[in-house]
Amino acid sequence: MEVAHVRNRLRNAIETAKQRSQARRQQLEQASEAYTAFLTMADPVLRQLTSAMRAEGVAFTLFTPEQSLRLASDRSRVDYVELTLDSDTDPPQVMLRTSHARGSRTNEEERPLKAGATPGEISEEELLAALLEALTPWLER
Repeated sequence: MEVAHVRNRLRNAIETAKQRSQARRQQLEQASEAYTAFLTMADPVLRQLTSAMRAEGVAFTLFTPEQSLRLASDRSRVDYVELTLDSDTDPPQVMLRTSHARGSRTNEEERPLKAGATPGEISEEELLAALLEALTPWLER
């Protein structure tokens, strides 16, 4: 192979990598903005859910650490349901993490809130349905 051919291919690969990187940064920026809007929509839903759960005798508290929302059990520090943004997926997605202790065993699960959806594509009703499904272990008691 000629050196000129190798250098041309290398330059093309570098340019393609730069373009992909720039497109990914733009996608992440858009997802971050959409996730901020999602948190603005989700916060009141989780507050209402927390109040309703307390009224039904299911003691959970809403925490709002930076860029996430967490419903944590008042009875155990390892029992929680959390919403976060996973920027490693394509497209970035809202993830639903759960941790539930049963005796000495702790079950942890992480899944997309709505598979393949960007944060802006999730409705309040879809959020509530996913949260109620995730809270099933605590609602069964």
